[in-house]
Amino acid sequence: MGKNATPSNFQGDGSQDVMVAAYRHDAHKLNGKTHDAAPDTFHGISVNQTVPHGADGNAAALSRPTGKPEQTVDTHETHHRLSLLTGESYYHSKKFSRPRLSEAITDLLTGSDPETMHRAWLMSDVASGFNESIYYPYTSLKYHTLLVAALLYNYRAGHEFADLLLVVDDAEEIVSHRTVYAGDRFALRIDENTNGQPWARLGSRPWRSWASAWKRLTAHPLDVNHDKHDMMLDANLRRIWSWSTALQYLEDLETRRANA
Repeated sequence: MGKNATPSNFQGDGSQDVMVAAYRHDAHKLNGKTHDAAPDTFHGISVNQTVPHGADGNAAALSRPTGKPEQTVDTHETHHRLSLLTGESYYHSKKFSRPRLSEAITDLLTGSDPETMHRAWLMSDVASGFNESIYYPYTSLKYHTLLVAALLYNYRAGHEFADLLLVVDDAEEIVSHRTVYAGDRFALRIDENTNGQPWARLGSRPWRSWASAWKRLTAHPLDVNHDKHDMMLDANLRRIWSWSTALQYLEDLETRRANA
């Protein structure tokens, strides 16, 4: 099967609408609402739907501890993400204008083609401005959503969590729904097939295991022997256990480097 082919053995929900729902399932966080208080529609389309196959809960377990959450930053009670680089709100530091923010959120949520929605989330800087939980403000809604979609896609194809791998691809290799990070130098995907690329197993169950998976990659995409930037980035990625936090940190630092 080719890398961009659609598996023929999707389990129980053959409609593309299921993948679209994955990209809309946390719309309320983009609009500053709690799940219970959020409307079921946005611009006339269904949002905030339950994601099947346990993909949402498993993705959450990759980034947040189980049990009753407690506020970890006393002065921060919103879905605006705090940056690991600066400690400040990414949302406010970018100074998103209301028209641009509204347009970007609409673009993220109102598409009907799942592959287009995947790329919109993958490339969005606006989605990077929000966390996946007000209790864990350094987490990233952008990467939580991409992880949900990647897990859902693989589960629908009949794969178990224990089958899945973190795979390092070339930068230009974007694999529908499975690529969870796309940078200028490399991409990362969640898949059961390496296609000959460097990889590491996710593990037997979903938990905050980013650092463990990153350390176990069969080959690393960073030049830690000659590049001081990469040495620092690699050292910090080996300390971060939350998946969405780590992926967002990787994006932020790579963006800073590109703009230096």
